[in-house]
Parts: sequence; structure tokens; C-alpha cells
Amino acid sequence: MKFILCIEGNTEDLALPQFIKRWLDPQLRTPVGVKPHKFKGCKHFVKDINQVVHWYLEDRRADEIIAVMGLMDLYGPDFYPSDKRTTEERYTWAKDYVERKVNHSKFRMFFAVHEVEAWLFSQPNIFPPAVARAIQSESHHPEAIDFDRPPKARLKRIYRETTTEDYRPTTQSADLLKKLRPEVAYAKCPYLKVMLDEMLRLVKDAEKRKRAESPTPGAP
Repeated sequence: MKFILCIEGNTEDLALPQFIKRWLDPQLRTPVGVKPHKFKGCKHFVKDINQVVHWYLEDRRADEIIAVMGLMDLYGPDFYPSDKRTTEERYTWAKDYVERKVNHSKFRMFFAVHEVEAWLFSQPNIFPPAVARAIQSESHHPEAIDFDRPPKARLKRIYRETTTEDYRPTTQSADLLKKLRPEVAYAKCPYLKVMLDEMLRLVKDAEKRKRAESPTPGAP
């Protein structure tokens, strides 16, 4: 069994499936797959997600798919109505908008608040010491790093101010995600927790259905 994880860029493609599996698999009888499907940015994601989801779920091997999960950064898209300004308003509206667009019972849409990089703030010791000290005060509520100071831009500034190197999002975010303990981010990032909890629930429901459909040993 596996998930299809629809994502918008290289950072997620390189490290996110394994990050999710490191949280899910210890809680399961049998490990599950997480296969990424990468779009070329958020505009292509929104434009093509309906076609991609239905392509996967109408394939002859669709029974192997637990669900197709969509994940985008909440910061970046420009499709929000002008009256949706807060994190909760934009999250709720955008999740409903994409799920209605796809309209499939095996699709779920989620957003990283406000970018996947926010999760990294939850564990400062994965960063160089000077960076870790600079972000320590924000490590308890990483998802509060908001639309006005998005996590990726904040990391770029902190690296410039505290180290001799630049922060390179694609390569360094992937490397840092490999170091990040999923249970730490789960405990400090409520929106991430919602996504991971839903994935765990979907796997367990799929396992129950599979057991119910399997013939009982010794039955005629």
C-alpha cells in the first residue's frame, strides 16, 4: 500500500517522503510507501492537480493507493480571496477550494504553514550553532513564522547575518529534513500534526478493510 504525495517543488521531492515514513512506519504493522509527484511550482499544482489525481486513482493499480495527498506551502499562492487574510482563513478556504476542484473521496489537501521550512525551526540543533541560537526563541511555535516573514526568507537572512555561507533552500532544506526528528515537528506544528494524523488514520482504515476482505484461514 502507498500514498501518492503531490508536491510543488524540489525540496519536498528530495526528502519529504522519507520524513513522513519515519513518523508513520513505527506505528504500523507493515510499512507503507510514499511516492512523490512533483509539480513545477504552485501555479502548475493548482492548474493540474485534478487531472493528476484522477489519473492515479483511475489506473488499474489504484487499489494499491491509500490516498492521494496534496501538500503546498500556504505562503506563495496568489489565489486567496482578498477577504481571507489570517492563517486559518486562508488554510480553510484553500483546502476546501482544492478538494472541491478534485472532488474525489481518496484525495486530501494540506498546506505547510507557512512553508515546509517552518518545520525545521522546531529543532534548532539541526542547524549550525549560530543559526540555532538565532532561532531558539521561535522554536516552540514554528508555524507562527508568518506571511510577513516567511520561514525560507528568514533562514536566508539569518544565515547571512550569523555564518559565512548562504542558505540554499533546495539542497539545505532537504539535508535538514533528513536530520529533523518527525516527532519533534509533530509536537510543535499543529497543522503538520493534522496531516500526519489523517495519514495514519487512512492507513489503519485501509488495513482494517484489507483484513476484512481476506478469507479466514480454514474457512470453506
